[in-house]
Amino acid sequence: MFLSDNNSGVHPEIIKALSFVNDKGHDFPYENDYETKEVERKIREVFQSDIAELFLTTTGTSANAIALASILHSYEAVICTDVAHINTDECGAFEKLTGSKILPVRNKNGKLSISDAETYLKQLGDVHRVQPRIISISQVTELGTVYSLDEIREVVDFAHENDLLVHVDGARIANAAVSLNCSLPKMITYSCVDLLSFGGTKNGMMFGEAVISFNKKASKKLPFMRKQFGHLISKMRFVSAQFSAYLEGDLWRQNAANANNMAKYLYEKIKNFKGVEIVYPVDANMFFVRLPESVISELAKKYNFYIIDKKTNLARFVTSFDTQKEEIDVFVKDIKRLVD
Repeated sequence: MFLSDNNSGVHPEIIKALSFVNDKGHDFPYENDYETKEVERKIREVFQSDIAELFLTTTGTSANAIALASILHSYEAVICTDVAHINTDECGAFEKLTGSKILPVRNKNGKLSISDAETYLKQLGDVHRVQPRIISISQVTELGTVYSLDEIREVVDFAHENDLLVHVDGARIANAAVSLNCSLPKMITYSCVDLLSFGGTKNGMMFGEAVISFNKKASKKLPFMRKQFGHLISKMRFVSAQFSAYLEGDLWRQNAANANNMAKYLYEKIKNFKGVEIVYPVDANMFFVRLPESVISELAKKYNFYIIDKKTNLARFVTSFDTQKEEIDVFVKDIKRLVD
């Protein structure tokens, strides 16, 4: 129930969109269909960018690897935090598929610090050292925190001033936008981000992610990198239809708002319980908590959630677009019974 937003089902509007496309019958493959052209238009409209280029994929791992591969040479590298998804949870896909290197920095509540990234600038021009080329940040971070608009702009300004580019891993970017109460253009387009991995699966879609490029140089290579990596699927209209419904009427925002609100509701209910320690700020739809070992072991018998570190009794709770208060109330009641 609280294991991951990947565990949730599919929003009815997404199912409806898939059924509608299927009922239309045969259509042209490889993005030569109406649904893909329509979602390309919607992306430019939503992000308020005439140069935004959309490249649909099936997974977040592929979106990240394809986006970064469109920029990097084999002697270049990406700077990211030590907990970044590309560094810890993608089975080395980045290194395998790009032939490039990760330059990790220690995270601060999940975020990347400019002062830490700056240390790698000393390598620029040194033929013996891999060359930094991209900074990648996660929004929402892997620790559930959210970069403020000023923090994003600070990263972008630093990168561009040093001839680096910026990639945002936006698997949960909808949750970040809701958390900041801002638009996607304000967070991404106006901040001059170069590449965005735009997530949908964690927020009500059945499957499908996207790379959005705001960088013309990257856009030239992206079609070929995506094909080479095996993610130009023939029946792309079934991904496009989902994104079209996802963007229509701000469904993405509605779904993320419920997920965030449920996380805050759970946080407020348990934050003052004896033996409960909230480890990081609760900015979006997931948070990390330390509980007594006996409590974790008992809860795990009834509920699904990640135990991040058994030695420190650190657990992660995640809420989803379809999480209900009634589910949380039962969960909270069990926690209270165990800690009292």
